[in-house]
Amino acid sequence: MSGLEDVDVPMGVDMDADPDGHADADPDGHANVEAVTATVGSAEAPSAAHSARARSAYERAVATCHHAGVGPHHAEVVPKDPTGRAAHALQLAARSIESLGSGTPPDPAAAARCARNAAATAALAAQVAHALDDSAPSHKALRAALTASQAAAAAAGARTAGRDATLNAGADDAERLALTAAREAGWIH
Repeated sequence: MSGLEDVDVPMGVDMDADPDGHADADPDGHANVEAVTATVGSAEAPSAAHSARARSAYERAVATCHHAGVGPHHAEVVPKDPTGRAAHALQLAARSIESLGSGTPPDPAAAARCARNAAATAALAAQVAHALDDSAPSHKALRAALTASQAAAAAAGARTAGRDATLNAGADDAERLALTAAREAGWIH
């Protein structure tokens, strides 16, 4: 698989998100994923766990976009290609992530939707990175990103509204695996 045409990504990007959000990064511009993944999978309330997973997926998307050469200048209001879609989704996810820290703790359903959107953004970024390198580690990272996106979507589903412990644990595990695979592919340094 060398292109984007054969990959189906579950998409759920929040269309009310801010195009001006920015990720925390080290001096070289690499996302600080360790800082935001420290609480993923902890015994915290569902909202906090969803928020941590959202931040992890977002930082994974930022690092993957950086690796693939995707920057804010690639974003378009109506994206016409995978690079534009990834850049635009990253900007949209930034506002959603920002809203998680804006005072009162979010409802678990809202936090789960934010995590779903961030995971979908990371899946788009993975598609772009994989299109540049179809090596085995890159393919594994793409598959893991797609799986994490699907797991986050299941956890945010209408029936459970972010409150199903089994689905939440599955989404947390999938995020950890996606993070590991992205590191192994060289997308995160």
